[in-house]
Amino acid sequence: MDDLTVLILTYNEQENIVRTVAALPPAQNVLLIDSGSTDGTPRLARGQHPNVKVVERQFDSFAGQCNFGLSQIESEWVLSLDADYILTPELSAEIAALSPPAEVAGYSVEFRYCISGHRLRSTVYPARTVLYRRNRAQYRDEGHGHRVVVDGKVEKLSGKIDHDDRKPLSHWLQAQDRYAIIEARHLLSQPLEKLSAQDKLRRKIFFAAPGMFLYLLFGRGLILDGWPGWFYVAQRTIAEFLLSVRLLIERENLENRDGVNS
Repeated sequence: MDDLTVLILTYNEQENIVRTVAALPPAQNVLLIDSGSTDGTPRLARGQHPNVKVVERQFDSFAGQCNFGLSQIESEWVLSLDADYILTPELSAEIAALSPPAEVAGYSVEFRYCISGHRLRSTVYPARTVLYRRNRAQYRDEGHGHRVVVDGKVEKLSGKIDHDDRKPLSHWLQAQDRYAIIEARHLLSQPLEKLSAQDKLRRKIFFAAPGMFLYLLFGRGLILDGWPGWFYVAQRTIAEFLLSVRLLIERENLENRDGVNS
């Protein structure tokens, strides 16, 4: 597959972008949609790859940034990566060898979650459609995240992407609280019957966090992964606790929209 552009959204990704861009094939076209980084992210990306193009756009939403990125791309196929996704050599070779039939509009990929380079045996991070035909894809915001809707058949690749975010824990905590506010409002706005089993559990408040802790540690076997496993379990449990607290705040109107106690 030659007619391909890599799309990456960035904002202050100095801890991640070098490894992500360096793992891409040198001949690949790479488009960064940057939201005004102040840490040299575009410069670092250009220093690791000969075909990096940077377009700056003020952030409105993840879907908005991605759809804008698609409008800047001319290739038939797009490989959409987060700034902390590392393309493995196996997946890179698999993509290069693809000759997709007309009915295939995209490909999904599973992830290996990493803590400071240590690959975990399991994760709750779902497979995502990351490779797709540009003119048959559209992004939509969904809670605090976003997803691509592809018009056509989506097949699954056997290679994996390493998810390895090296940003400080303080940054992660601040981001999780922002995400929890958005996700809480999204969950409370949805009819209960339309929610997944996991989101229904979240709506009950405080059950999801203990459930996540036990499920990851024992159900997924992360207790066997040493400190990286424990670190990941702690992260996911904290994220669920934050969401529970934000759900309670939103449901009971404990804060106004400016964060002042009512």
